[in-house]
Amino acid sequence: MADSHWKRFCKTERGSSRPYHSRLTGLSIGRWLNPSAAECSRADARPVDNRRRGRYVCLLDKADLNSKLKITEPSPVERSSKPLIATEKFEIFADGLDHPEGLVFDTDGNLWAGGELGQVYRIDRRGRVRQVTVLGGFCLGLAFSPQQVLYVCNLKKHSLIWLTRSGRVRGYLDRVGSRKLATPNFSVFDRAGNCYFTDSGEWPQSNGWIYRLRPNGRAEAFLGPLAFPNGLALSADEKHLFVAQSLQNNVLRIEIKPDGRASARHVYARNLARVPDGLALDGKGNLYVTCYASDNVYRVTPRGKVSLLAYDPMGTVLARPTNAAFGGAGNEYLYLANLGRWHICRVRLGVKGQPLAHQSCHG
Repeated sequence: MADSHWKRFCKTERGSSRPYHSRLTGLSIGRWLNPSAAECSRADARPVDNRRRGRYVCLLDKADLNSKLKITEPSPVERSSKPLIATEKFEIFADGLDHPEGLVFDTDGNLWAGGELGQVYRIDRRGRVRQVTVLGGFCLGLAFSPQQVLYVCNLKKHSLIWLTRSGRVRGYLDRVGSRKLATPNFSVFDRAGNCYFTDSGEWPQSNGWIYRLRPNGRAEAFLGPLAFPNGLALSADEKHLFVAQSLQNNVLRIEIKPDGRASARHVYARNLARVPDGLALDGKGNLYVTCYASDNVYRVTPRGKVSLLAYDPMGTVLARPTNAAFGGAGNEYLYLANLGRWHICRVRLGVKGQPLAHQSCHG
């Protein structure tokens, strides 16, 4: 890894640069400005809480980071492509959140998000943020059921939690059969009320699974093991499930048989550098993939052509983008959560997002 890339993975205090929490390694990592040789020595390498320490500290050496975060050379798309949308086209929609990851719109046009201390936020059309409740733990992906119940994947509670829009917890799931959930990460519903969700497993092991929670409360294994399965998206006809494999830098497309079993699967998009995280579909079938470790977003056409949609070399507007959601005027804005900072940004794409199950049922 080049020195210019290595400098991105060191720590500074909250106000002076861009600290962020890495849920992949369990370490607090940030960007440093002017490191000294002593500060980057192996002897100084250790985990640091980015809310308590102010001095620059090197966390891991280059080999460790290459191994843990799978840092590679730029992908063919990155080397040959200019982003389709300039960073300047993005705007900050809401700010002051605690490192948001999950995003979902309700049927009233409010955007919901989660925080790294278990906060659940509701954000109105003008970008005004209200904290609805605090679950504790660390909220990852959010989804609404067709009955308008909010489902939250909670990392530190190792649970899929569901609650009302007023914030009252109605239930949770922390195991499927004999397997305890390790890293519940993202969920998506079909129109029948089945909830598909990822348990990413342990980084960097390829021991993650996709599970399905039936409307009757029965949970079952759908597919696994996989290489850190992360974001999900269902095709409009609900015959295919897309999943980001963060450890493989790709997206799989999985056929769903009429009886609900997983059938054929293949790599739908590859070389998605680095650490693909969230997925969202537009009404034309284009798939949008956020990449956590490289501050970029890809667009994948229905024929599998991969284009670099956006890239932020400074990592300030797109700052460790995680989940994505369509909403706003005409449902033509793509909203991005930025785990590396405290805001949600958006950009107008001029194409409507594919309605999710709760939006289709409501409509």
